[in-house]
Amino acid sequence: MSLDDATVRRIAVLARINVPNEDLAPLAKELSGILDWIEQLQDVDTDVVEPMTGGTDRVLKWREDKVSDGGYAERILANAPEPHEGFFGVPKVVE
Repeated sequence: MSLDDATVRRIAVLARINVPNEDLAPLAKELSGILDWIEQLQDVDTDVVEPMTGGTDRVLKWREDKVSDGGYAERILANAPEPHEGFFGVPKVVE
């Protein structure tokens, strides 16, 4: 697939990218090469390939779901820049 400068300019506008005029022709050539490579993928026979749901066949181990408050709020608040009465202190955003 071959892209012209006008198409590349339109893509740049839609992507909100400022592309100088002197860069349009090289960018058109590069994008056309990428699209040609993607078109080559259409030639790959995938009729016998099963769809994947993930990258591996591993099954995750299940653990019992237990409700817990954590029990270490003081350790978490030790990292807070401004703790306030056992909670994170945040700046006021609404007057």
